[in-house]
Amino acid sequence: MTAHEERPNEPILLRRDEGGIATLTLNRPQQFNSLSMAMLEALIGAIDDIARDESVRAVVIAGEGKAFCAGHDLKEMRSSHALAFHQQLFRLCGRFMMKLTEIPQPVIARVHSIATAAGCQLVSMCDLAVASENARFAVSGINVGLFCATPSVGLSRNVGRKEAFEMLVTGDFIDAREAQRRGLVNRVVPPDELDAEVERLCASILAKSPLAIRMGKQMFYKQLEMGLDAAYQLASETMACNMMCEDAGEGIDAFVAKRKPEFRGR
Repeated sequence: MTAHEERPNEPILLRRDEGGIATLTLNRPQQFNSLSMAMLEALIGAIDDIARDESVRAVVIAGEGKAFCAGHDLKEMRSSHALAFHQQLFRLCGRFMMKLTEIPQPVIARVHSIATAAGCQLVSMCDLAVASENARFAVSGINVGLFCATPSVGLSRNVGRKEAFEMLVTGDFIDAREAQRRGLVNRVVPPDELDAEVERLCASILAKSPLAIRMGKQMFYKQLEMGLDAAYQLASETMACNMMCEDAGEGIDAFVAKRKPEFRGR
C-alpha cells in the first residue's frame, strides 16, 4: 500500500511483508512523519488490506527518519479555517485509531524516537509498543494553544488519570523508561536492540494460535467498555467458543503429550 502527496515520486507509507509480519513505515521524514490527511487515508487503506489478509499474523508500525511521529501536520491544519475541514481531519484520525483495535492482528508500535501529540496517541492505540531508550513522548498541543483532546482518549486508557492529565496540561516530555513505568509502552531497549526486540515479540505472537489471538483481541477491547458482569459473560462465551476450535484441542493435547503444538488457525 502506498500513497503520494507533496513528494510525487516518494511513497508516504511503505509496506513490507515478511514471515507473517506486515511492517508499515511512515515515510515523511522531513515532516517528522506527521499525520496529514493523505497519510491517514493511506494508513486506513493499508490497515483495511491487512485485516483481510490471513497470511499476516502481526503488524508493526514504524517511522522513517529522526522521529517516530510528531502528530498532525500543523501546516496543513493552518491551511484552512473552516470548521468542516478540521472536523473531517479529526474524524479521519479517529477512524484510523479505532481500526488499530478492530483488525484481528496484534499491532505493535516500533518507537525509535519522539512520539508527540497524535504520534503519542498512535502509540497508545497500538496493542503493544516497543521503544528505544532514545524515545520520548508528549502530548504537546497545549504548547501551541491546542488541548490534545483526541490523543487524550488513548492516553487516558493507557496511563493513570492524573498522569495523563498532567501530560495534557503541561505538554512536558517523558522518557522511554517513564513511559514504560506508566504503561504507555511494553518494552524499552537500547537503540541497536530495537529491531531484535520487536522481532522477539512478533515471534512469540506468531508461535500462538492465530484463531485464539483473533478471538481474544476482539473480546479484550469489547470487555474494556463493559460493566463487570457483562464483561464476564462475554469472556465466558468467548472461552467456550474458543474451546470448540481445533487449535485449542491441539494445544491442550500437545501440552499433555509434552510436544510442540501445530496450530492451523481452525
